[in-house]
Amino acid sequence: MKKSIIALATALTVLFSANTIQAKTNNSELKAIEIADSQLQSVYDAYFTVKDALIKSDSKLTSAKAKDLLTAISSVKMDKLKSNEHTVWMKVVKKLTADAKSISSTTDLKKQRDTFKSLSKSTYDLIKVSSPDQPIYKQYCPMADADWLSKEKAVKNPYYGSSMLTCGNVVETIK
Repeated sequence: MKKSIIALATALTVLFSANTIQAKTNNSELKAIEIADSQLQSVYDAYFTVKDALIKSDSKLTSAKAKDLLTAISSVKMDKLKSNEHTVWMKVVKKLTADAKSISSTTDLKKQRDTFKSLSKSTYDLIKVSSPDQPIYKQYCPMADADWLSKEKAVKNPYYGSSMLTCGNVVETIK
């Protein structure tokens, strides 16, 4: 009887240890997935702060937020990206960086908004292959003949700010 109890205890210990190892493996895999997801999230978040500064027509704030975007771009670890994201990242990273530098180095609102058109295109190409954690709305302004991305469905135009705040419409929802 004592041998049976010891054998049972040993079997339970082995089983518990195996489950603990499996749980640790699953947690590591989850953390790796979260890291991959967060690699581009900081870039997207910084893009949205640039857009919001343009909506306010605040060129100094736009410049500062573009510097934050540059930091986010340079902190992306390419080896942590999913293969489809990596492919697009390699195509757009130089343009993203150049656009962010251009926006950050001027307080000329017109120049910032012109460059934002290109920045939005590169960000769109990238976000299309990602799995955003919430719906992202591609919006279009016919007056500026330009697109931008937004977390909100309601149109707030970064190309004209308060002078034509609601000019535009949603042309695509990215999920």
